[in-house]
Amino acid sequence: MADLSADFVGIKSPNPFWLASAPPTDKEYNVRRAFEAGWGGVVWKTLGEAGPPVVNVNGPRYGAIWGADRRLLGLNNIELITDRPLEVNLREIKAVKRDYPDRALVVSLMVPCEEEAWKRILPLVEETGADGVELNFGCPHGMSERGMGSAVGQVPEYIEMVTRWVKQNTRMPCIVKLTPNITDVRRPAEAAHRGGADAVSLINTINSITSVDLDLFAPEPTIDGKGAHGGYCGPAVKPIALNMVAEIARNPETANLPISGIGGVTTWRDAAEFMALGAGNVQVCTAAMTYGFKIVQEMITGLGQWMDEKGHDSIDAIVGRAVPNCSDWQNLNLNYITKARISQEDCIKCGRCYAACEDTSHQAISMSEDRTFEVIDEECVACNLCVNVCPVEGCITMEELAPGATDLRTGKVVEATPADWTTHPNNPARVAAE
Repeated sequence: MADLSADFVGIKSPNPFWLASAPPTDKEYNVRRAFEAGWGGVVWKTLGEAGPPVVNVNGPRYGAIWGADRRLLGLNNIELITDRPLEVNLREIKAVKRDYPDRALVVSLMVPCEEEAWKRILPLVEETGADGVELNFGCPHGMSERGMGSAVGQVPEYIEMVTRWVKQNTRMPCIVKLTPNITDVRRPAEAAHRGGADAVSLINTINSITSVDLDLFAPEPTIDGKGAHGGYCGPAVKPIALNMVAEIARNPETANLPISGIGGVTTWRDAAEFMALGAGNVQVCTAAMTYGFKIVQEMITGLGQWMDEKGHDSIDAIVGRAVPNCSDWQNLNLNYITKARISQEDCIKCGRCYAACEDTSHQAISMSEDRTFEVIDEECVACNLCVNVCPVEGCITMEELAPGATDLRTGKVVEATPADWTTHPNNPARVAAE
């Protein structure tokens, strides 16, 4: 069987599935249950300075977005960092690490942008035997209003400065957790790299309001008639997270910077996609909060079986494999031609493909009197919309035209050689130059 063990910046774990810093990792009881269920590691919920306690709301902390089948697609949370005393958390971290030495235990930290504050807390964490620290530069609500969280993560100079302080004051590996609430995620990743970070993790939650109570006219979750923006996570954010991970992995400035992938990981396939785009491991939150800790067993089994079937003997064999194929639009082959094909055996004659194409696309699907749907090659631009709206998986597929075939829509012969946009005759820049 494939070896699922992971070595992430020197932090070893029996598998690449870690629980992210969040409510599931807030105390010893939860973390012990997680390790017993099979999780390879946890990032302990964010600790702050000793002193006046953090006070969370005593009302609803989560808003939600559901699919038509009531499947949870996204959570919006307004919970702050841990509201438990620092000394209690540190004592529990030490006890858990002692009893589970083979599991990864990383501690998330958030303190003010003052070097002395970091100098005070780092030795306390180091004394617990924790494997590393994760700097929370991503939390978009509550703490950011106090000059921490994403307020730091949105300023590359602050990221570099604080990361350097941390590296100068601890032996522990330092992972910088990045905010997605920024225009170009490559800039903060580069700053973390300059500051000496051993790795980055992303994405943290996305600033959001998921819904409005139309009786109270207040954002949800609603606390005494008022609501606030929160952090959005869950399956819905996965596409955003995948893109940001890929942007960092294929950026020459950060190509060798290890990445811990976060954002909507629910299945083994999600994890494999993150790792293919450069993540050395993945962190999970919403899936565990939805289905419980034992969901990791499905992830472990599924990933292992897939790796065995494909002949991948270790995690390292798949990390980054998709990065060379992740390109910019102008590098795509404009001579590559496909056409939609409808399987009449699988078609249930619902007409979704016809309605979508006729009303909103290229009028490339015909409908006969007996509701037989067929593709009109002359009009099909291979946009894939019909495939995406069809309720029957595999009923509509895209068929590649072989080199030498004639594209009936344009009358042109499909070329055998790749063509990128920079040399294509229709490139506006070339046309203008000529």
